[in-house]
Amino acid sequence: MKEELAEILVVTSRFLDYPDQQFYQECSSLDTYLNTFITAEEMQKEMYQRLKPLFSLGLKDLQELYVETFDYKEKTGLYLTAQELGDSRRRGDALIRLQKLIADLGFEKVGIELTDYIPMLMELLAVAPENEEIRHLKRRLAYAIHRIFSQVSSSNPYFQIFDSLMTHVFEAPSSEEIARLLNEREEADLDELPYPMLYR
Repeated sequence: MKEELAEILVVTSRFLDYPDQQFYQECSSLDTYLNTFITAEEMQKEMYQRLKPLFSLGLKDLQELYVETFDYKEKTGLYLTAQELGDSRRRGDALIRLQKLIADLGFEKVGIELTDYIPMLMELLAVAPENEEIRHLKRRLAYAIHRIFSQVSSSNPYFQIFDSLMTHVFEAPSSEEIARLLNEREEADLDELPYPMLYR
């Protein structure tokens, strides 16, 4: 993957993870953080403007915004197979196949999140050698991230992260692709549910 795109993936994947104290300290100087991970000066400036609103919030407010945005809403959940399949029993098989893909590429999942946790898969995309399976994973992530992006209000500071991803990294899915994938989803009984339930 082109170096600049990989750098954007690494930075935005960290900002889409739950903002704990360690993260808040690491990113306390946003300029320094971006200079560490992004090479191009123009992209540093752009990402600074996009991410700065998140740091107008204190840690507690940022954590509350994160939970409100991602944790309890099915349409903005940060889990790939949930975005693809909804409340389907087929998610189990999909997770197993995804775990096999990660292992076959020579990587292993770390942390407590499920295998299809989108920020983790973005990091994988940034470092894995490009092949047909990675290109397919990129298309899957493009669909999921586009779907989340369409549900996040433009007034939400996290909107800028998804806008950056869809502008620089991912190609928006076609209407035919969206229709096909929507047809494969199984909707839950409720519009908003406590899924996936994260214990913090």
